[in-house]
Amino acid sequence: AVLKKRLVKLVVNFLFYFRTDEAEPIGALLLEHCRITKEEENVFSISFIEEPERKYCFECDSEEQCQEWIEALKRASYEFMRRSLIFYRNEIQKMTGKDPLEQYGISEEARSQLGTRKQ
Repeated sequence: AVLKKRLVKLVVNFLFYFRTDEAEPIGALLLEHCRITKEEENVFSISFIEEPERKYCFECDSEEQCQEWIEALKRASYEFMRRSLIFYRNEIQKMTGKDPLEQYGISEEARSQLGTRKQ
C-alpha cells in the first residue's frame, strides 16, 4: 500500500479527496454499504461490503481527530439518516399522536414507504 497525502471533504454521503495543491477533487467515495474501522491510534479505514479486499486508509493528526472523522462518517450514509428519520418520526408520533411528516405535505404513500406502521 502506498501512502499519499490528500485533503478530504465530507459532503452529505460523499467523501471527496483532493491533491494538496489542487482545488478540484481527484475522486470521491460514496459512503453507502461501507464499514468504517479504527485501525490504529490515529488511523481509520473505509471498506465496502461489495469489495471487502479494497480498503482506504486515512491517517489523522491526532486520535481525537480520528474519532471525530469516524463518528461523522458513520452518520453520513443515507441509511443512517433514514433510520434516524424513522426513529424520530415514531417518537414524535408517540408524543403528539400525529405524523410529523404530514404537515410538510408528504403524501401518505411516501410516508408509508418509510416502512413504519401507522399508529
